[in-house]
Amino acid sequence: MTHSDFDPAGQQMNIDSRIIAALERVSQAFRVLLWTESEDYALSPIQIQVLIFLLYHPPSMRKVGYLASEFNLSKPTISNTVKILEQKKLLVREIESRDGRSSIIHLSKKGREIAIKTAAFTKGLRDPIHELHPDDKESMLFGLMDIIHHLNEAGVITVQRMCFTCAHYRQGYQGHPHFCGLLNRKLENNELRLDCPEHQSDE
Repeated sequence: MTHSDFDPAGQQMNIDSRIIAALERVSQAFRVLLWTESEDYALSPIQIQVLIFLLYHPPSMRKVGYLASEFNLSKPTISNTVKILEQKKLLVREIESRDGRSSIIHLSKKGREIAIKTAAFTKGLRDPIHELHPDDKESMLFGLMDIIHHLNEAGVITVQRMCFTCAHYRQGYQGHPHFCGLLNRKLENNELRLDCPEHQSDE
């Protein structure tokens, strides 16, 4: 029988399996918190996530194609999500002057209000993380970023705006474990970014 990371007996023999099982428990908590928030506003979890993404990201990322890559969903799925949010008067589209087939998605006043309120749905996760020792936080951040980087390279998840996938990032440059060419300085582990506004793809 193929080993499963969800087999309790196997977990006791393998710390990797315990970490994977722990991550799955955290993902459950994330889904529960998101579902609770979405039910309060009669919206689906992905609709809430789209609103929050639009709130904090620039026009260049507020397009159906980019949203599909961001959430690892098909364009038709995201298009339908955007259409529903538009019908609910939470979004408005702006046709790009250079390309009439493309449009930038903006939050309406009501959409922005809901996005601001729902963006705090992770408070239930933030509180226990806040109580961790700073060294534990740093180790956790670095470890999770390394996992996400590997998942990105394996094609499991697509868009990533983290230091590890940025053209400005230099590992081991001038003797520093992490170095940002844009800032022209070394970065400590706790300064590594997961979603950087200045990210430039290294491809």
